[in-house]
Amino acid sequence: MPKKRSGGGLSPTQQAAKFLGVSVLAGAVLAGIALPAFGALGLAAKGSVESFDELPANLKTPPLSQRTTILDADGGQIATVYSRDRTVVDLKSISPYMQKAIVAIEDSRFYEHGAIDLKGVLRALNKNVQSSGVSQGASTLTQQYVKNVFVEEAGDDPTKVAQATQQTIGRKINELKYAIQVEEELGKKKILENYLNITFFGEQAYGVEAASQRYFSKHAKDLALPQAALLAGIVQSPTMYDPVQHPATATKRRNVVLQRMAQLGDISTTEAATAQRAPLGLKVKEPKNGCITAVKGASFFCKYVERVFLSDPVFGKTKEVRAKLWNQGGLTIRTTLEPQSQKSVQDSLKDHVYKSDKVAAAATLVEPGTGKILGMGQSKPYGYGKNETEYNYSVNSSMGGSNYGFPTGSTFKPFVAAAALEEGRPANQSYPAPYEMPYPATVQTCSSKPWTNQGNDKLENESESEKGPYQLKKAMELSVNTYFVQMLADIGMCPVVKMTDKLGVVQGNGDKVPEVPSSMTLGSTGLSPLTMATAYAAFASRGMYCTPVAIESITQTVGGTKKSLEVPKSTCSRAMSEKTADTVNTLLSGVTDSGTGKQAGLSGRANAGKTGTTDSRKNAWFVGYTPNLAGAVWVGSATQKVEMTNITIGGVYHSQVYGGDTPGPIWRDAMTGALEGKEAPSFNLVNIPNPPDKDRGDEDDGDNGDNNGDTAGDEDDGFLTGLLTNGTTTGGNSTGGTDGGTFFQGQSNGNGNGGGRG
Repeated sequence: MPKKRSGGGLSPTQQAAKFLGVSVLAGAVLAGIALPAFGALGLAAKGSVESFDELPANLKTPPLSQRTTILDADGGQIATVYSRDRTVVDLKSISPYMQKAIVAIEDSRFYEHGAIDLKGVLRALNKNVQSSGVSQGASTLTQQYVKNVFVEEAGDDPTKVAQATQQTIGRKINELKYAIQVEEELGKKKILENYLNITFFGEQAYGVEAASQRYFSKHAKDLALPQAALLAGIVQSPTMYDPVQHPATATKRRNVVLQRMAQLGDISTTEAATAQRAPLGLKVKEPKNGCITAVKGASFFCKYVERVFLSDPVFGKTKEVRAKLWNQGGLTIRTTLEPQSQKSVQDSLKDHVYKSDKVAAAATLVEPGTGKILGMGQSKPYGYGKNETEYNYSVNSSMGGSNYGFPTGSTFKPFVAAAALEEGRPANQSYPAPYEMPYPATVQTCSSKPWTNQGNDKLENESESEKGPYQLKKAMELSVNTYFVQMLADIGMCPVVKMTDKLGVVQGNGDKVPEVPSSMTLGSTGLSPLTMATAYAAFASRGMYCTPVAIESITQTVGGTKKSLEVPKSTCSRAMSEKTADTVNTLLSGVTDSGTGKQAGLSGRANAGKTGTTDSRKNAWFVGYTPNLAGAVWVGSATQKVEMTNITIGGVYHSQVYGGDTPGPIWRDAMTGALEGKEAPSFNLVNIPNPPDKDRGDEDDGDNGDNNGDTAGDEDDGFLTGLLTNGTTTGGNSTGGTDGGTFFQGQSNGNGNGGGRG
C-alpha cells in the first residue's frame, strides 16, 4: 500500500505523478515556470515516475554556518568572526509576527499544501503564459528551503553556488524530490524554523536573528509587526529591498507584506494601516566581522588564535577539515588573554612608540608554569593602511609573523649560561674576556665536524673599558661578548643546542638555530618575542618549560545542541635543574638591579631580565620575568633597514638605541600594569661566591657596571659587521617595503661567522 505523508494526502510517488503529469503538463510545470523556453520540451529525460523515483531522496543538510565568538580569559568578547553572520534560534524565539509575515508573502498556502502547491503552480503557469515570460514563481517555502540548503553547502565556492542556483530542469526535479522528503520528515513548524534560520536577509545577515540584530539591534523574538513585515519583504530581493540603501523601496515592499497579511486575516485592516504609517525605525548595527574588529588591541592575538585552530591537528587531521569546521562556526572560544595584562601591554606600547615612527615594537606576556599567553600587542595596529600591518611581529612566520623573526642580540646569552651550568661549570666561572679577541680557531658542534674560524674573524666588546678577567655574574650584568664566546668555546655548541631545543627556541621560520658562534652566543639569528618569552618563562618556573597556549576551551553549538571540543594543551617538561634555573635567576636579577637593564627594573617585586641590541642597532630587546609573569619586548624595523641611531621613537630622541633604554621601559610599564594587585613572590636566589683573588675579575673599576649599564652596557653587537668577510650569507632576500607592509628579512644560513642580515 502506498505510504502516505504524516499529514495525510498522497504518497511521495503519487504526489510526483500528479505533479509531473504524463508529459506536456509536467514540462510546463517544471520547466515552463522558471524556464519558458524549455516548456515545450517536456521531460524527455526525466519524463516518468520511475526515473523520478531513482533520484536520491536523502537531503544531507549541513550544519548551518554561524558566527564564532572569541572571548578573553574573563569571558569578555574580543571579536566575532564568521563566513556567514548567523545565530540559529528555535521557532519560539522568533516573533509570531515574523512567522506570519514570511508565510503570507512567500507561501500563503504553506499550511495547506504538501511539498508543492499545485494551485500555485497552475496560477503561476497561467500568469507566465499571459505575460510571455516569468512574472510569477511557484516555489513553496519548502522548496526554497531546499535550495538554500544547496547554497549553504556550496559555501563561498562561486562555481558550486552557481550550480546550486542554476535555472535548469534537473535542479528543479532534485529540489522537488528533496522537498517531498523534507515535508515527510520535518513537518511544517520545523521547516519554517529552518527556513527562517537559513535564508539571507541582506547586509551580510543570514537568518532572522542576525537580520533582527543588524537592522533593529534587537532579538528576533522582540520584532514588532512593522519590523517583521520589513524583514519578510527583504527576502525576495535583499539588494533591491535593502532598507539601509533603499528605504523608500523597502517601505513600499513592507506595506505590501502588511496588506497581504490583512488579506489573509493574520492581522486586522486597522493594524495593517497603522503599521503602514509607521517609520522604518532602523537601528542599524554595522557588521563587525573578523579579527580586525577586535577590541583591546587584540587583533593580532585573535589572528594567532585563528591560525592555531587552522593548523593544530586536534581540530582535524587535515587543513581542509579544520577550515571547514572554522567556517561552519558556531564556536565560543575562550582564550588565555587576560584583560588586565592586555590593556597594560597596549598602554605601554602606545606610550613609548608611536604608530607613525620609523620603527615598530611588539610585546608578549606569558605565564610561567602554564604557557598561557596573557598579553600580545604591537605599536602598529592591525590593518592594511598607512602605518598598519597584518604581520604579527610577536610570532613565527607560520603563525602570521615575519619570515625569520628578529635577531635577539645579547638576550641569547642566558641560554649559554644555563647550558654551561648544566655542564657543571661553576656559577663563579671566570674567563679572561679581553676587550677584543679573535673567534676561537675551532668550536665543537653536535656533529663530528667542528666549526672553524676560517677567516680569523674577531669580535669585541661594546666598550674598551670592558676587559676582563670577568666572572659570570658581572659578565652577564655588563653583557660582555668576549666572555660568552670563551664560555662557548669551553663547553662547545652542542650543550647550547640541547638547551635551546628544550626551551623551544627556533628561528622565526621554524628552523633550528645554526651552530655558529655568533648565533649561539650573540643572537645574530632571528627569533620571535613569543619564543623568547616562553623560553625565559622556564627560568621563572625553576626550569620547567611549557609550550605556549592561547585557547582555554571551545564550545560548539550545532542544531541547538552545545558540545565541548578538545583544545590544544600546553606541554610542560623539565629543561634544566632547579639549581641551574635558580642560578640564572640570580644572574639576571643583577642585570635589572645594577646592570644594563636598570631602566627596566621593577620596584617592589623580584624581577630579572636581559637586554639585547644587534648589529647596526637594527633591533633592540628586553626579555625579563618575575616568578609569576614573563615578557619579551622587541623594537626595530620589520624590514631590517632602519638603524636606530639619531632617531626619535615615541617622541624621545635617541643618539643610539639600547635594549635597556627603549624596550626596557616598555617591558617595565607593561609588567607593572599586568601585575598590579597580584602577589609578589620571590625567587630562590643562590649565593655565588667570589673566585680566588688570582681569578677575580672584580674588575679594576668598581663603577664599571654602573658606568656601562646606563649607556653601552650590552651591548654586543656592533662588532658583527666585522665578521662578514668570509661568512656565507643569504641576506639578499630583502625586498624592502615599509614596516606596515610585506617584509622579508635576510638571514644567515649558518655557514660562516654569522652572516649578514638584510
